[in-house]
Amino acid sequence: MQLKPFRHRAFQAGFTLIEVMIVVAIVGILAAIAYPNYTDYLRRSRAQEAPNALADFRARMEQFYQDNRNYGAAACGVAAPTSDSFTYACVLTNGGQGYTATATGSNALVTGLGYTVDQANAQTTTCAGCAWGIANQNAWVTRR
Repeated sequence: MQLKPFRHRAFQAGFTLIEVMIVVAIVGILAAIAYPNYTDYLRRSRAQEAPNALADFRARMEQFYQDNRNYGAAACGVAAPTSDSFTYACVLTNGGQGYTATATGSNALVTGLGYTVDQANAQTTTCAGCAWGIANQNAWVTRR
Protein backbone atom coordinates (compact mmCIF):
# COMPACT_ATOMS: atom_id res chain seq x y z
CA MET A 1 0.00 0.00 0.00
CA GLN A 2 1.28 3.35 -0.99
CA LEU A 3 0.75 6.43 1.27
CA LYS A 4 -0.19 9.72 -0.29
CA PRO A 5 1.84 12.67 0.90
CA PHE A 6 0.00 15.27 3.00
CA ARG A 7 -0.93 18.15 0.78
CA HIS A 8 -1.26 21.77 1.90
CA ARG A 9 -3.72 24.11 0.35
CA ALA A 10 -1.95 26.11 -2.30
CA PHE A 11 -4.33 29.08 -2.08
CA GLN A 12 -5.80 30.61 1.07
CA ALA A 13 -8.99 32.57 0.55
CA GLY A 14 -10.23 35.33 2.90
CA PHE A 15 -8.71 36.96 5.98
CA THR A 16 -7.97 35.59 9.37
CA LEU A 17 -9.72 36.96 12.41
CA ILE A 18 -6.50 38.54 13.67
CA GLU A 19 -6.00 40.44 10.42
CA VAL A 20 -9.55 41.80 10.57
CA MET A 21 -9.15 42.83 14.22
CA ILE A 22 -5.90 44.68 13.42
CA VAL A 23 -7.67 46.63 10.66
CA VAL A 24 -10.58 47.46 13.00
CA ALA A 25 -8.15 48.67 15.66
CA ILE A 26 -6.30 50.90 13.18
CA VAL A 27 -9.55 52.39 11.88
CA GLY A 28 -10.70 53.00 15.47
CA ILE A 29 -7.49 54.82 16.37
CA LEU A 30 -7.70 57.00 13.26
CA ALA A 31 -11.35 57.84 14.02
CA ALA A 32 -10.52 58.71 17.63
CA ILE A 33 -7.97 61.23 16.38
CA ALA A 34 -9.92 62.61 13.41
CA TYR A 35 -13.37 63.13 14.96
CA PRO A 36 -12.37 65.66 17.66
CA ASN A 37 -10.28 67.59 15.14
CA TYR A 38 -13.18 67.68 12.68
CA THR A 39 -15.61 68.82 15.41
CA ASP A 40 -13.23 71.59 16.44
CA TYR A 41 -12.92 72.65 12.80
CA LEU A 42 -16.72 72.91 12.53
CA ARG A 43 -16.88 74.83 15.83
CA ARG A 44 -14.29 77.36 14.62
CA SER A 45 -16.15 77.89 11.34
CA ARG A 46 -19.44 78.48 13.15
CA ALA A 47 -17.85 80.71 15.81
CA GLN A 48 -16.42 83.02 13.15
CA GLU A 49 -19.94 83.83 11.99
CA ALA A 50 -20.93 85.82 15.11
CA PRO A 51 -18.04 88.35 15.18
CA ASN A 52 -18.52 88.99 11.45
CA ALA A 53 -22.26 89.55 11.88
CA LEU A 54 -21.75 91.80 14.93
CA ALA A 55 -19.12 93.87 13.11
CA ASP A 56 -21.54 94.37 10.21
CA PHE A 57 -24.36 95.16 12.67
CA ARG A 58 -22.17 97.75 14.43
CA ALA A 59 -21.37 99.47 11.13
CA ARG A 60 -25.07 99.66 10.25
CA MET A 61 -25.86 101.02 13.75
CA GLU A 62 -23.25 103.76 13.31
CA GLN A 63 -24.80 104.68 9.96
CA PHE A 64 -28.20 104.86 11.68
CA TYR A 65 -26.71 107.08 14.40
CA GLN A 66 -25.23 109.45 11.81
CA ASP A 67 -28.67 109.86 10.22
CA ASN A 68 -30.77 110.08 13.43
CA ARG A 69 -28.39 111.21 16.23
CA ASN A 70 -29.46 108.19 18.30
CA TYR A 71 -29.31 104.40 18.00
CA GLY A 72 -33.08 104.01 18.14
CA ALA A 73 -36.14 105.07 20.09
CA ALA A 74 -37.91 102.00 21.52
CA ALA A 75 -35.71 99.39 19.85
CA CYS A 76 -32.41 99.39 18.03
CA GLY A 77 -32.66 101.25 14.75
CA VAL A 78 -31.28 98.34 12.72
CA ALA A 79 -32.64 94.81 12.67
CA ALA A 80 -30.42 92.28 14.42
CA PRO A 81 -28.79 89.58 12.25
CA THR A 82 -30.32 86.11 12.00
CA SER A 83 -28.54 82.78 11.96
CA ASP A 84 -28.95 79.06 12.65
CA SER A 85 -25.94 78.98 14.95
CA PHE A 86 -26.43 82.14 17.02
CA THR A 87 -29.27 84.16 18.53
CA TYR A 88 -28.74 87.90 18.20
CA ALA A 89 -30.16 90.64 20.41
CA CYS A 90 -29.73 94.38 20.78
CA VAL A 91 -30.51 96.45 23.88
CA LEU A 92 -30.55 100.26 23.93
CA THR A 93 -28.84 102.09 26.79
CA ASN A 94 -28.61 105.70 27.93
CA GLY A 95 -31.87 106.81 26.28
CA GLY A 96 -30.88 105.62 22.81
CA GLN A 97 -27.35 107.03 22.98
CA GLY A 98 -25.80 103.62 23.49
CA TYR A 99 -26.46 99.97 22.79
CA THR A 100 -25.17 96.49 23.52
CA ALA A 101 -25.47 93.83 20.82
CA THR A 102 -25.05 90.17 21.77
CA ALA A 103 -24.70 86.90 19.90
CA THR A 104 -25.41 83.76 21.94
CA GLY A 105 -24.63 80.27 20.62
CA SER A 106 -27.79 78.30 19.84
CA ASN A 107 -26.26 75.44 17.87
CA ALA A 108 -24.91 72.32 19.61
CA LEU A 109 -21.38 73.15 18.43
CA VAL A 110 -21.37 76.69 19.87
CA THR A 111 -23.58 76.28 22.93
CA GLY A 112 -22.42 78.55 25.75
CA LEU A 113 -20.33 80.76 23.48
CA GLY A 114 -21.32 84.43 23.47
CA TYR A 115 -20.06 87.62 21.85
CA THR A 116 -20.94 91.25 22.64
CA VAL A 117 -20.16 94.65 21.17
CA ASP A 118 -21.32 98.11 22.18
CA GLN A 119 -21.32 101.62 20.71
CA ALA A 120 -17.70 102.14 21.85
CA ASN A 121 -16.66 98.93 20.00
CA ALA A 122 -15.87 97.14 23.27
CA GLN A 123 -15.74 93.50 22.18
CA THR A 124 -16.08 90.64 24.66
CA THR A 125 -16.30 86.87 24.49
CA THR A 126 -18.02 84.77 27.13
CA CYS A 127 -17.76 81.03 27.47
CA ALA A 128 -20.28 79.60 29.91
CA GLY A 129 -19.74 75.87 29.68
CA CYS A 130 -18.70 75.96 26.05
CA ALA A 131 -16.47 73.28 24.57
CA TRP A 132 -13.39 75.50 24.37
CA GLY A 133 -13.26 76.12 28.10
CA ILE A 134 -11.81 79.61 27.72
CA ALA A 135 -12.23 82.33 30.34
CA ASN A 136 -14.14 85.50 29.52
CA GLN A 137 -12.06 87.71 27.25
CA ASN A 138 -12.07 91.41 26.36
CA ALA A 139 -11.76 90.52 22.68
CA TRP A 140 -13.50 88.25 20.22
CA VAL A 141 -12.05 84.75 20.45
CA THR A 142 -12.78 82.47 17.49
CA ARG A 143 -10.50 79.55 18.35
CA ARG A 144 -9.11 78.00 21.48
